[in-house]
Amino acid sequence: MTATRTPAKHFAPLAIGAPEPFRALPVRLERMIHFVPPHNAKIQAKLGEMIPKVDVILGNLEDAIPADQKEAARHGFIKMARDNDFGSTGLWTRINCLNSPWVLDDIIEIVSNVGDKLDVVMLPKVEGPWDIHYLDQLLAQLEARHAVAKPILIHAILETAEGVKNVEAIAAASPRMHGMSLGPADLAASRGMKTTRVGGGHPDYAVLADPGADAAAPRAAYQQDLWHYTVGKMVDACLAYGLKPFYGPFGDFADLAACESQFRNAFLQGCLGAWSLHPSQIEIAKRVFSPDASEVAFAKRILEAMPDGTGAVMIDGKMQDDATWKQAKVIVDLARVVAAKDAEMAAVYGL
Repeated sequence: MTATRTPAKHFAPLAIGAPEPFRALPVRLERMIHFVPPHNAKIQAKLGEMIPKVDVILGNLEDAIPADQKEAARHGFIKMARDNDFGSTGLWTRINCLNSPWVLDDIIEIVSNVGDKLDVVMLPKVEGPWDIHYLDQLLAQLEARHAVAKPILIHAILETAEGVKNVEAIAAASPRMHGMSLGPADLAASRGMKTTRVGGGHPDYAVLADPGADAAAPRAAYQQDLWHYTVGKMVDACLAYGLKPFYGPFGDFADLAACESQFRNAFLQGCLGAWSLHPSQIEIAKRVFSPDASEVAFAKRILEAMPDGTGAVMIDGKMQDDATWKQAKVIVDLARVVAAKDAEMAAVYGL
């Protein structure tokens, strides 16, 4: 017996009258997922000027929202969705986790009221495909009831040991899957890791340089990335199933250099964006997750020199072949997506 739907039924709507799932994800620029607390009146007042500055606005209903403010956050999200035109900026919400007392009302009330404007539901603490199946079916039923024309996508947060173990099954669980984000704080607790940091490295997670002639002399220590393995595993699962991988939060707002370093590590490993929890992180994400202009220029030269992607050529003394053509195409394709939304970067790239 198979544990997944058969190919013939994989793209069939899960409720009569629900929209058909996407066969491929819409092409959207999502360099930063900017978190806002929807119950905060000051934030609500600034949304009009914030929306054009970011790729995704996410109304957060889960962690960082006090228990006595959960309903206010939900109602605030519905208000912000109704009151604003988001244009090419994505509208997401992070609902409460599935074992919480608030999640059912989160889903029902939001889809009932603003399902036609909602792009993605971010689901926290996903443990396995069963969590995706539950939300998938419920969203389909609500879409059908409220005549939502396009399918609402699901974005899973990996923040438990079990979720990381089941990452490939989660990726394959539904055509409604948008992608995944690493949730380092909850994951650290789930794994029993000895850190209180939210993302980033740790000075005690390091390798030592070899001793020199003077064995008693201090030895250089090089801090390592606590999240390298998990990000790599998440990226492989996402890309194998055509999904989008993201780095999650970086909690030290005062250390912008470390934030940029963590974002850049994730970008180089294949992530398409990261969360921005503070306005100072927006420009970092925009800079890091837009390919470097010199890299784009060189990648364009490779594509121009090998129009059909076959053979081998020498460029600046370096051999380029089919494999490097594919690498170049990844960079140029991303640059085109950036350029389509960002006129300044379009000029820089010459696209």
